Amino acid sequence: MIWLVLIFWATGFVLLWKIPLLPKSASSDILGLSISVIVPARNEGQTLNRLLMSLRSQVVAPKEIIVVDDHSSDDTASIAIANGAVLIPSAPVPEGWLGKPWACWQGSEAALGDVLIFLDADTYLEPKGFARILSAYKKCGGLLSVQPFHTMEKHYERLSAFFNIITMAGTGAFSLLCPNINPRGAFGPCLVCPRQDYLALGGHYQARHMVLESMGLAEAFKRVGFSVSYYGGKGAVYFRMYPDGFRSMVEGFSRGFAEGATAISIPMLVLIVAWVTGGMSVARHVVQALLTTPDIPILAWTCLYAGFSLQLHWMLRRIGNFGLLTCMLYPIPSLFFVLVFFHSLLLKAGIGKASWKGRVIR
Repeated sequence: MIWLVLIFWATGFVLLWKIPLLPKSASSDILGLSISVIVPARNEGQTLNRLLMSLRSQVVAPKEIIVVDDHSSDDTASIAIANGAVLIPSAPVPEGWLGKPWACWQGSEAALGDVLIFLDADTYLEPKGFARILSAYKKCGGLLSVQPFHTMEKHYERLSAFFNIITMAGTGAFSLLCPNINPRGAFGPCLVCPRQDYLALGGHYQARHMVLESMGLAEAFKRVGFSVSYYGGKGAVYFRMYPDGFRSMVEGFSRGFAEGATAISIPMLVLIVAWVTGGMSVARHVVQALLTTPDIPILAWTCLYAGFSLQLHWMLRRIGNFGLLTCMLYPIPSLFFVLVFFHSLLLKAGIGKASWKGRVIR
């Protein structure tokens, strides 16, 4: 049993071996780019100001910043106007669409730039972050996908540890198996693409019914032969997810994580299940050895527990400011992941209602 769990532990290194970062120095050919930043926003009064202020401080300025206000009931619209953004009040969401892809589509139709950058309202950038994103885009072309570095301030936010890892590992883009497997999906918080190509292939119309709209957009690009590139945002792009409470975090992960799991390739899914199962099995055996069964080899299981904790620290320090304590207490965020994931499965099966920012999601 111990040897099997040891193999499961080793799969963690296969899952998330290397996360490439955006170029540290900006290339000179980005200066002539005409950039439109599009920010879909619904009740983002807590987060939008930080993003817009960070965009205003960039060493390379965008041509325009478009905020599509998705029927907010807070001060989202006034914050956008105060920061000099172009405000587009969203039209009613059409039948067959969800709110975020509809907002992104409206923003793209109004954009004047040759390059579109879609940013979630809870993201923000370092002063040179914009230039680093554009340098990577000029190098790669196609669709550029960046997962921001996750910054957290409250303890409950660190329960998202396994969601963060699996979101990145599930694409397959950072695995030791890549490029032997074709990476899938994309990261929705930060996407960059040419406006002409985006409109020609139908853009967010291709993902109009998807909670994780970035998955549909990535597949649309791949179908016509365009590349999709994946980067980690550490040092350039950040976000703080769900700052308004534990319930918001549960709603956020529940509304789409089961949908995201369906896009994971079979090899990556097997590795993820093995790794999560191994970590939970180790925790169970340590507790069992301490409380009930003294003849279980406690030293071996304790060493394995330390191994999983250190491996998590190696993973998470590249993804967010989770800290060593989160890794040492990893059974808590892993149990949270399992419970919320099964809740997401029930919602996908039509049992219960998914909601987000006051809107029921079908």
